[in-house]
Amino acid sequence: MKKILVLIFFSVTLFSCKSEKKSIRKEINTETFETSNFELIKTIGDTKAVLILFGGFGENPTDIKREFKILDITKKNQITLILMNYSKKLWLEEFEKKELAKLLQETLEKHNLNKKDIYIGGFSSGGIMSLQISNYIIGMKEFYIDPKGVFIVDSPIDLLELYKASKKNISRDFSSVSVEESKWLINTLEKKLGNPEKGISKYEKYSTYTLETDYIKNLKKLNKTKIRLYTEPDTIWWKENRMADYEQMNAFHIKKLYESLKRHNFKEVEYIPTKNKGYRADGERHPHSWSIINKEDLINWILN
Repeated sequence: MKKILVLIFFSVTLFSCKSEKKSIRKEINTETFETSNFELIKTIGDTKAVLILFGGFGENPTDIKREFKILDITKKNQITLILMNYSKKLWLEEFEKKELAKLLQETLEKHNLNKKDIYIGGFSSGGIMSLQISNYIIGMKEFYIDPKGVFIVDSPIDLLELYKASKKNISRDFSSVSVEESKWLINTLEKKLGNPEKGISKYEKYSTYTLETDYIKNLKKLNKTKIRLYTEPDTIWWKENRMADYEQMNAFHIKKLYESLKRHNFKEVEYIPTKNKGYRADGERHPHSWSIINKEDLINWILN
C-alpha cells in the first residue's frame, strides 16, 4: 500500500449494515463482526470502553491492525474495538457526518455496547475524521453517543496550509512523489474550495483548523472533551527525505492547534510530541506512522 504524507482522495460513502456477518474467527474473550464499513472486535462480557479507530488514506481494518498492534492490550483491558473502513477523505460534508453518526450509534445499539465511555481516534486523515465526527455528535439530540475522548496521529489538519505547502513542493521539484501528490492536491482543493488567493472562507468551512485566521469553530463543541494530539516532529527526516521545512510539516500545525485550543480555554487538551518512535510495520523508519502512540499510556488515558 502506498504511503503518503498528504492524504488526498474524496469519495461519497453510503453506509449499510446489511452485509454484516459474524466472523468465524474467535479468541478466548472476543468475537469479531465484519461489514463493508467496519470490523468490530467485541469483548465477551462487560465492555469497559469502546475505541473507534479511523485509518490513514486507503487504510482498511486489516491495515490498521497491521500498523497499530493494539488488539492484545485492548482485549486484556476489556475494550471493544471498531476499526473503520472509511479512510479516503480530508473533510466530511454535513450529510456524511449524519450518515456516519447514525452508523456508529446503530452499531453500538445493535451490539449492546457501552455508550458512555466512547473514544475516537485516527491516523493522518483518520484523525480529521475523528475530530470532525466527534464535534458533530456532541450535544445533538438525535445522537447520544458523545465521545469522552478523541485523538489524532500526525494529521494534516489545515487545508489552506496544505495548499501552500504543495505550491512549495512543486517549485522545489525535489521528490517526484511529493510533486505528483502536490499537483493532485492543488487540483482537488481548487476544484472543491477554489483558489485561496480569491478567498479562504471555504477552506475555513471544511478545515479542521485554519492557522492563518486562528479558526477553530469546527472544534468548538470539543472544549470539554479529552483531546490528544500525537505527532513526531522529526525535522531532519523531513528535510532529508522531502526537503520539507518545519512550517510545512503536520507537526508544526498540530502544535499551533494545541496552542490555539489552550488560548481558547479547552479544558483537557494534550500535545504529545515523540522522538524516534515512528516505524512502519515492515521496519521502515517514518515519523508519519501509527507507532508513535504509546499504547499502554493510551489505554490508561481511556480507562482513567
